[in-house]
Amino acid sequence: MTPCYSIIIPAYNEEKWLIRTLPHLKKAMETLDVSGEVIVVDNNSTDGTAQIDRQRNTRIVFEPVNQISRARNTGAGIAKGRYLIFLDADTFLSPVLLKTALHHLSSGRCCGGGCLVDFDKPISPFSRKILDLWNWISATFGFAAGCFIYCLREGFEAIGGFSEKVYASEEIWFSLRMHLWARRHGKRFRVIANQPVVTSIR
Repeated sequence: MTPCYSIIIPAYNEEKWLIRTLPHLKKAMETLDVSGEVIVVDNNSTDGTAQIDRQRNTRIVFEPVNQISRARNTGAGIAKGRYLIFLDADTFLSPVLLKTALHHLSSGRCCGGGCLVDFDKPISPFSRKILDLWNWISATFGFAAGCFIYCLREGFEAIGGFSEKVYASEEIWFSLRMHLWARRHGKRFRVIANQPVVTSIR
């Protein structure tokens, strides 16, 4: 059966995190009626990333150049789903957020987006202010945080995926190009404001 959606996880030496996040992700996926797949992109890891992924029946592809844009684009290149979700290896995706993102994509009115972010541990008041500022910027201007991005394959391919000309801030450039594509096709690039994703503070 061809999966409806593909979750792509770039991973450089993420063995310790994947042990936690993959089972959590599988449980979220099991709550849905549609089929999905998980693709982990081993971005030239030197730990046991590849072996752990295979043990958990996750598709894996190797990307030798250490760059997150290349890793994401490589994963998208082998993805079978119509809907693409890019998730960081240290990020925990809830069933509700996954369902909401897929609902937006299947509505015909949304080409993708992101969500607000929270951390897995308490942070200092100053760090909380910085995070709150980012979440305000994300919600106000429609910028997706890199730890969780969802989109139509059609839109992803039309804009050429993530820019491999930048080493960082690729999610901002991706968001800007998707906004332009969305306007031309009568859709929205939508940041989900009521279901934050939880990522690690590292």
